[in-house]
Amino acid sequence: MVQEKIQKANQEALEKILNGQPVLIGIGTASEVVPGMTKKSILHAGPPVTWEKMSGPLKGAVIGGLIYEGLAVNEAEAVALAESGEIIFDPCHHHNAVGPMAGVMTASMPVWIIKNMTYGNEAYCTLNEGLGKVLRYGAYGEDVINRLKWMETVLAPVLKEALALSGSLDLKNMIAQVIMMGDEGHNRNKAGTSLLIRELAPHIIGTSFSNEAKIEVLRFIHGNDHFFLNLTMPACKATLEAAKDIPYSTIVYTMARNGTEFGIRVSGLGDRWFTAPAEIIDGLYFPGYSAADANPDIGDSTITETCGIGGFAMAAAPAIVQFVGGTPQDAINYSKLMYEITEAENNTYKIPVLNFKGTATGIDIQKVVETNILPIINTGIAHNKPGVGQVGAGLVRPPMKCFEDALEAFVLDLEEKGAI
Repeated sequence: MVQEKIQKANQEALEKILNGQPVLIGIGTASEVVPGMTKKSILHAGPPVTWEKMSGPLKGAVIGGLIYEGLAVNEAEAVALAESGEIIFDPCHHHNAVGPMAGVMTASMPVWIIKNMTYGNEAYCTLNEGLGKVLRYGAYGEDVINRLKWMETVLAPVLKEALALSGSLDLKNMIAQVIMMGDEGHNRNKAGTSLLIRELAPHIIGTSFSNEAKIEVLRFIHGNDHFFLNLTMPACKATLEAAKDIPYSTIVYTMARNGTEFGIRVSGLGDRWFTAPAEIIDGLYFPGYSAADANPDIGDSTITETCGIGGFAMAAAPAIVQFVGGTPQDAINYSKLMYEITEAENNTYKIPVLNFKGTATGIDIQKVVETNILPIINTGIAHNKPGVGQVGAGLVRPPMKCFEDALEAFVLDLEEKGAI
């Protein structure tokens, strides 16, 4: 009887995930569109964390965010303000948002606005800065702040007007295309960024901005292969949020990390986080760096794996192994293994090399614990000290404790309901 209820609830959750229709509808300012955002709010990746427990890259990104907002003029002032208790720290996930790596979002930052046209909910994400010494990896030098200001004053306004001319963009269809073209939607975004330029370039040219501004915008996107990541993430967030709060469901609708802890949330258990210490990533390092420099796993970008792409779709993107390590056969094997812990094959995201089989979708905490198979995640590696930035990329898995604790809580919840 109970298992029938669980199966029915999981089927409902899966239907909502598979029927989701994420669409890019515009760009706004965080303070104006993100629910609950204030001038002294700092949203971050992963589950809740205090300043004292924040990792180096997250602290670095907070410092940069406070300087960017004009709330501090230097590192010392920013640290003092962060320690004062005046700043509201909260996960992006608590505000219908997601953020890559440190995930810091502040009031003045421009954000993509994605709407799930099937269920009406929205999701938000900042615009992607590129790789290396960038805010999301904990860097906060003058060049980082200047780039963010340019993104606020030039990049976002040009793209906003271009989107007004183009109309909304169907991200689900676009993500399906890029997986066919060799991306996996998390760490390989060459096809996605290329398709986005193809969609927007004519409209960027048609905006009222100067030719210089248009050229700067096109060059910036062209030079940033990861620009599309900040669209796949909120597309996945908008898709998964519709599957939240379905009683008896054991489907995971959030996986996220803050650089200190990894956390998951389960449909039938609502907003509750189940956390454990974040793992060190096994990967490839940039010249001059090693595992000794690596911060534990960080970022909201695991929302892609939660939705059935990213690491789950690596078989579609064999070239990803040049960035994260391993072999093309490893990529295929990882994707195949994920069917053991999921409830369905995706009806839209297909893997050509697997005879166009849909990606493994709908992580079930029961199956994870029963099989002892953990989700595979590919991700960037941040330096463990504030201000340095990215040092590599690789593969990682969540701590099993998150899933064990969630399943234990689920059983207790059933007992309290008198279901068992």
